[in-house]
Amino acid sequence: MNKYVLSVLVENQSGVLSRISGLFSRRGYNIDSLSVGETEDPRFSRMTIVVNSNYQFLDQIQKQLNKLVDVIEIQELKQEEAVFRELVLIKVNAEEAKRASILEVLEIFRGKVISVSSEDLTIEMTGDNQKVDAFIDLMKNYGIKEMVRTGLTALGRL
Repeated sequence: MNKYVLSVLVENQSGVLSRISGLFSRRGYNIDSLSVGETEDPRFSRMTIVVNSNYQFLDQIQKQLNKLVDVIEIQELKQEEAVFRELVLIKVNAEEAKRASILEVLEIFRGKVISVSSEDLTIEMTGDNQKVDAFIDLMKNYGIKEMVRTGLTALGRL
């Protein structure tokens, strides 16, 4: 099984997300990551869908997606031809003695503090999958209280 990233341009209509996710679930395939947002033109949304599958499934799902009226364009994004990013928000234990150390790590990863309390820091960091994973691993040493991570978002370079 390989990881595939699909960029799907769709009409910005209610029910489109449900129809597309239903297409995957009816065939027994899991969507590993999904992000959806309005494009520069409010009539359209772009979906970034990450799946682990074989190529035959990918080909089949692309053909099925193309049959949906709301789907305008489907593009498989490859690592060398696209920019991939994720966002993570982490609330981490940050007693006074640990704050300087946390801030040093945060500077290296080009993250930023978005909320401060006497007991914790809420941190925002963006990057590719490996960078986000590495940052989360380092923050585990300080004690993660809460965390949320977006799905992969991507755009083709060409």
